[in-house]
Amino acid sequence: MPLITLKEACVSTGNYLLIDHVNFAIEPRERIALIGRNGAGKSTLMKLINKEIMPDDGEVVYQSNMKVARLEQEVPRTTQGTIFSVIAEGLGIEGVHLAEYLDLSARIEALSDKQQDYLHNLHVDWSLQAKIDKTLSELSLDGNADFAALSGGMKRRVLLGRALVQDPDLLLLDEPTNHLDIDAILWLEKFLLNYQAALLFITHDRALLQKLATRIVELDRGNLTSFPGDYQTYQTQKAAMLEVEATHNALFDKKLAQEEVWIRQGIKARRVRNEGRVTALKKLREERSQRREVIGNVSLDASMADRSGQMVLEAKQISHRFAGAPLVKDFSITVHRGDKIGIIGPNGAGKTTLLNLLLGKLTPESGSVRLGQNLQIAYFDQLREALDPEASVADNVMEGSTTIEINGNKKHIIGYLQDFLFTPDRARSPTRVLSGGERNRLLLAKLFAKPSNVLIMDEPTNDLDAETLDLLEEMLIDYPGTIIMVSHDRAFLNAVATSTIAFEGQGQIFEYVGGYDDWVRQRRNPVLEKNAATQSTSKPASPQKNDKKSKLSFTEQHELKEIEQRIIAIEKEQKALQAQIADAPFYALSVPEQQKVFAKVKTLDDELEQVLARWEILEAKRA
Repeated sequence: MPLITLKEACVSTGNYLLIDHVNFAIEPRERIALIGRNGAGKSTLMKLINKEIMPDDGEVVYQSNMKVARLEQEVPRTTQGTIFSVIAEGLGIEGVHLAEYLDLSARIEALSDKQQDYLHNLHVDWSLQAKIDKTLSELSLDGNADFAALSGGMKRRVLLGRALVQDPDLLLLDEPTNHLDIDAILWLEKFLLNYQAALLFITHDRALLQKLATRIVELDRGNLTSFPGDYQTYQTQKAAMLEVEATHNALFDKKLAQEEVWIRQGIKARRVRNEGRVTALKKLREERSQRREVIGNVSLDASMADRSGQMVLEAKQISHRFAGAPLVKDFSITVHRGDKIGIIGPNGAGKTTLLNLLLGKLTPESGSVRLGQNLQIAYFDQLREALDPEASVADNVMEGSTTIEINGNKKHIIGYLQDFLFTPDRARSPTRVLSGGERNRLLLAKLFAKPSNVLIMDEPTNDLDAETLDLLEEMLIDYPGTIIMVSHDRAFLNAVATSTIAFEGQGQIFEYVGGYDDWVRQRRNPVLEKNAATQSTSKPASPQKNDKKSKLSFTEQHELKEIEQRIIAIEKEQKALQAQIADAPFYALSVPEQQKVFAKVKTLDDELEQVLARWEILEAKRA
């Protein structure tokens, strides 16, 4: 029996139907990815399912006693207190009372008489403490830490805990990877793969989407379409659907045009015309007027400046500390024209600091940075601060001019913004009303309007829909200048980066050829060896081998071969189980049968983690 069923559900905004007579059901333990263009209504659908809004028409039917919890896209600014108290809020007023009791009890000697009276009269459900402690343990959180002092990624983890503590039957996740670094994303990915409740999630992270989803559901022009299987399967099926739709619309429009010609024929023809045919024409006209066209794709084209010199920048043995801790230690690199460099590392590692050092905005404590000739730099992160929320979308881009010149071609600002999917009305709207995805599209429009030969981009993919991401990738791949970008988007790095700079702890930074997957393959150990050698200053290179490493014994060589064969076997078995889970008949199985499959998945995950750890040890010993 479905957990939730939408029956002819409608939600409108003004005269526009965001959700148009939708029928949709969510089964237990499904992992559904909800995708669609920015502004299509994905978050609205989640609010509808979570009873935050009611349908304008139709109904939403819930399985008896089922619970739904939602992780919002943005961290609420009003959230404060300890991690324990924030998670306790997920349990309602009783959770709040428990957190209050523990907080007041810890400082009882300093309480006023009124506060002590309040404490003694608090009704506390002590059984809730075990739930909160379990959630803190699962998410590796310190309940006594101050929420306000946490990084954006850790705040998201706490808010996930506030949702999980409710033991929901359905967990709604709206862009769960926002503000997370790659390590945190990988942790979340593994956690959700082993999570036993149903998931409905929105994400721009295509690697997470591909790994996690057992079904793709697309919200497009008010309608929901379900695609069983993973994201790559969806892309193939969607392309075929759009082709069929285009053919159907072309035939329809041809027939309508023929009927319009017929109805306008002369007097003799009108005398004998069939009234049934006239009625049919009226229906055709009505159907055509109600058609909701496919939303176009963003048209990306960067305004190019004159070519820079061959050498864009050179850093030699630069070091920098913050509060006594090394952020950058003896790092050297030469960036040439046309390089496309990705920067990865944990939140707080110093990625933005490195950008500022390389651009000459920050002076290193030691070492030197030399910039090349004729550089015209466009910096994506700076533009975020430059957006005036009260100014119109157009005013934020045109800066006193009504035209934009892109590589010698002049465009009116309204036409230019239409390339970024802003209608004329939206282009004249204040920037503060834009969604997160629309705001990022505006930032890209502002960035690409400036002539440049070097692009500096700090997390450019946040909140962009899949189609815009694909086009941004194509544009950056073809960009003839130099790109340096900070990103946690694995698929994006794989597509664009020609080399990757990785922060690997204690200020140590290494450069690797290729994107994210290439970095994973090349790094010798996730934990940086203390005696790693300084990398080359002229071209991407992996950390040098330590000549003092011992060679493998005969037994260890045999063990390594067996481990490699076991890894292949485990991954093959994992793939087969994921295919079984993704197949619709799986959800017709009994709950105990489904649980056996999920338990097997977890067992394989745990075994793979163990054998990989041993594999890394043996690999590190090879000469």
